[in-house]
Amino acid sequence: MASVVPDRLHGRLAALARFGALPGGGVTRPCWSPPHEAARAWLLDEIAGAGLRAWVDPAGNVFGGLGIDTFSGERPVVLTGSHIDTVPEGGMLDGALGVIAGLECVQAIHEAKAAPRRPLIVAAWSDEEGRYGSLFGSRAFCGNLDATRIPDMAAADGERLVDAMARAGFDAGRAPLARAPAGAVAAYVELHIEQGARLEEAGIPIGVVDSIVGVRRARVVFHGQADHAGTTPMARRRDAFLAAAEYALRARDLVVERGGERAVTNVGVAHVHPGVSNIVPGRAELVHEMRCPEADTLEALDGACEGLAREIAAKRGVRAEVRRLSATAPVACAERIQRAVEEAARALGLPSRRLYSAAGHDAQNLALVADAGMIFIPSQGGRSHRVDEASDAAAIERGATVLLRTLLALAA
Repeated sequence: MASVVPDRLHGRLAALARFGALPGGGVTRPCWSPPHEAARAWLLDEIAGAGLRAWVDPAGNVFGGLGIDTFSGERPVVLTGSHIDTVPEGGMLDGALGVIAGLECVQAIHEAKAAPRRPLIVAAWSDEEGRYGSLFGSRAFCGNLDATRIPDMAAADGERLVDAMARAGFDAGRAPLARAPAGAVAAYVELHIEQGARLEEAGIPIGVVDSIVGVRRARVVFHGQADHAGTTPMARRRDAFLAAAEYALRARDLVVERGGERAVTNVGVAHVHPGVSNIVPGRAELVHEMRCPEADTLEALDGACEGLAREIAAKRGVRAEVRRLSATAPVACAERIQRAVEEAARALGLPSRRLYSAAGHDAQNLALVADAGMIFIPSQGGRSHRVDEASDAAAIERGATVLLRTLLALAA
């Protein structure tokens, strides 16, 4: 019987966390950066050392196959994985857990000389965190990448995707070639920390994800007029920052009032130009994000916020520009994957609970082309996207073991 090797699992998690490690804890490892590319090379070595076949596709996705090194509609695979890129000042488990646990499970099956009917592959998807475009690698794999947008895709600081990929040895124009053949994936399961506190507060060790929120990101730019901050009368100023500040506050209120209990919003990036104390801001830029598990609600909020930006701009005598950065739709996870996870947990004597994912994941792209689902384990204190993100060792091992049993059931 295949079984997880805890020391190997935790050792690989610790080893991966060294790439982009920050003093005092945490990780900064954006996709295509030198730390990320060093981590990719390390992961490929680990995959090969585990006795699997390793390869990288044109979108930068890393794969490790058990007896297989390609995707074909003639041999549908059972796929698992997540991502190894991180947010700035992030933790060591977001994404990494799913990749390392997936590798551990496929290696354990290989070492047990099991012969599953379906091939097994572990994946590490590129740029899940969306520095340049959310869920980039899995979108390319699933055929949802708009090739015409690639030249314009850029990070919030202006760095272009094509330049970042070129430095890492990739041609961004070839990324759409990563699309897998129709029918290549029979099932996809992703293990992840919850990134919230619901499981921990309920004392439930295993979460069975039934749906994943949609995410909309937009760059909202207000164009005003730069003027002398001392000599320009207040009534004559066209202050772009004031328009942006009003938008940030009112957009939050709008989402809270109209979005229900499950819609959330955030403004995590703000730039003021020219950015000096004695000049009235002539331009202000925000990156506004909204999330909701209901597609109709998310669409309505998106339109309402664009209208709000133009209303505020007209009132303050500035011009508003709303540029769409990315959009993912809410998706439902496959019922058969949910049942497989529940049965695996039950066989181990572990209580489980169905819940929706309030964060976006690569699984929502895979759900468009195959039966897909996710397994959550509790996050300590609900912490994530911060340096003290953590789950205890026993929770990690339980999650990996449930993943192993789920993969075996799906592959059989």
